[in-house]
Amino acid sequence: MKTLRLIVIGMILFIASVSQAQISVNLNIGSPPQWGPAGYTEVRYYYLPDVEAYYDVHSSLFIYYHQGLWVRRTHLPSRYKSYDLYSGYKVIMTGHYDNAPYTHFKEHKKMYAKGYHGEPQKNIGEKPGNGNSDTKSNSKGNSNKNSKQGNGNGNGKS
Repeated sequence: MKTLRLIVIGMILFIASVSQAQISVNLNIGSPPQWGPAGYTEVRYYYLPDVEAYYDVHSSLFIYYHQGLWVRRTHLPSRYKSYDLYSGYKVIMTGHYDNAPYTHFKEHKKMYAKGYHGEPQKNIGEKPGNGNSDTKSNSKGNSNKNSKQGNGNGNGKS
């Protein structure tokens, strides 16, 4: 009887630990990036007018036109290595939940031309290296401005 009780308790503890691990994993999938606009946790896509690309929040991939095809990549193309995702404008694509936000690219490109800025946006997080760690060298706010080379992942220089 005592052995049976120990087995049941062991199984309950095992199931509880497995379900807890699954919850943790599910919470991290599809999290918006730190450079994303604050207040839009349920959106799937952003359109980035300055680089004519989309960002899929669920898969954490950029979607852009490359050599005649729409591709999904973790980074923007190298020609945008200095593009700053924190300061660039992000158009919130509401109502787009399929896998192809670019089906309306011509309309998006026309409505949100390069340089487009709508309402002011606040980012979810702060730009790395923006005076948060070294107050002496960053006291004027721009002495560390070019310290990081960008690669399309949000760490680009301004």
